[in-house]
Amino acid sequence: MADLRLEGIGMTSARTRDRLVQRLRDQGITNAAVLERIRNVPRHIFVDEALGSRAYEDTALPIGFGQTISQPYIVARMTEALLEAGPADNVLEVGTGCGYQTAVLAPLVQRVSTIERIEPLLTRARERLKELGIRNVRFRHGDGALGWKTQGPFDGILVAAAPLAVPETLLKQLKVGGRLIVPIGPEGDQQLVRFTRREQRIEREALASVAFVPLLGGTS
Repeated sequence: MADLRLEGIGMTSARTRDRLVQRLRDQGITNAAVLERIRNVPRHIFVDEALGSRAYEDTALPIGFGQTISQPYIVARMTEALLEAGPADNVLEVGTGCGYQTAVLAPLVQRVSTIERIEPLLTRARERLKELGIRNVRFRHGDGALGWKTQGPFDGILVAAAPLAVPETLLKQLKVGGRLIVPIGPEGDQQLVRFTRREQRIEREALASVAFVPLLGGTS
């Protein structure tokens, strides 16, 4: 029964997932490993059962607590943007949410440290990743804007919510050569940006216009 749930049927079947992967290719995603993760991760288990038939649409969906599961294109683009500049052994994820981005990313790197400010979401994400047999993830209930200094420095940091300005605390937790992938700006005017830490400077590259929930401090 568990295997059937993960494999999906009808609108959650392999054929439906194949169509999603083709759409992502058409939108410019080229990293084969990332596309394979999008194909293989059962996105429908990360949303409420009532939304399961929409799980493989390329759209964000509500997951409760005013949060959303990011659209597959954005998950793929952020993961590709992190990996295309080189391997990433140690990655920080800010905003675990339902755990879908974590599930796509984790098998492509050595270790993920993920932080979520809303404890029930973190608990649910931990259960889903355990169900998928993903074991190279460390979880923390906390304020993601502060990063996780004791687990760094990081080869990469992915931020799944939008601050108004570049979070200096996170930039300081990057290794030299490390990349921070983060949406920046107010609602309605956000850009996905890749910052790369060099010896004497920080490089900035705008990747796409996006729409994310705001990055909030504190915990709940």
